[in-house]
Amino acid sequence: MKRGDYNDNEILIECLKGDDKNAFTYLIDSYHNRLCVYANSLVKNIYNAEDIVQNVFLRTWEQRSQLKSNHSIKSFLYKSVYNEFIDQYRKNQYLISLEKSYFDALNEVVSEDNSETINEVITVVKKEIQNLPPRCKEVFILSKQEGLTNIEIAEYLNVSIKTVEAQITKAFSILRLTMAEKVKGFLFLLFGYKKSIFRN
Repeated sequence: MKRGDYNDNEILIECLKGDDKNAFTYLIDSYHNRLCVYANSLVKNIYNAEDIVQNVFLRTWEQRSQLKSNHSIKSFLYKSVYNEFIDQYRKNQYLISLEKSYFDALNEVVSEDNSETINEVITVVKKEIQNLPPRCKEVFILSKQEGLTNIEIAEYLNVSIKTVEAQITKAFSILRLTMAEKVKGFLFLLFGYKKSIFRN
């Protein structure tokens, strides 16, 4: 197989599925730098970006038998980089609890003597978030705990921005109904949402 033949998307994928290591080398040579630039635009760290791209290429080779010759390998790689970014972002951000993320804001309205109140509120909020409907919870966490924009969430979940907005509004409505009055007062500080959502 000539290197030039790999320019054909279908031939390249079929060669990868056929365990052609030259095809895999061609894939890396063709997309590594471009994918690193894209990944870096997401993570803002070139070293993490390179790790993401390395993981994507490794997984692509390991799962090469599942590649579909009628699908664009370029689109597949870019989507894989984005999904890897989301997976790593989730793992990293999950370790940053609400206590750390929003303690400064809460501290403005709660004195140090009431630190137990802060922990109680955060515990209640976390519990109620876990009780949200599955898709509603997923969108809410991506938005309010992980900080993704509505556009990023819509792209990741393959839904419309309107759907994302509706799920976030639904989440707040449920939280408003299920939480006690003293907890509702902290929601605006926790999530920076419109206070009108929490009014009776």
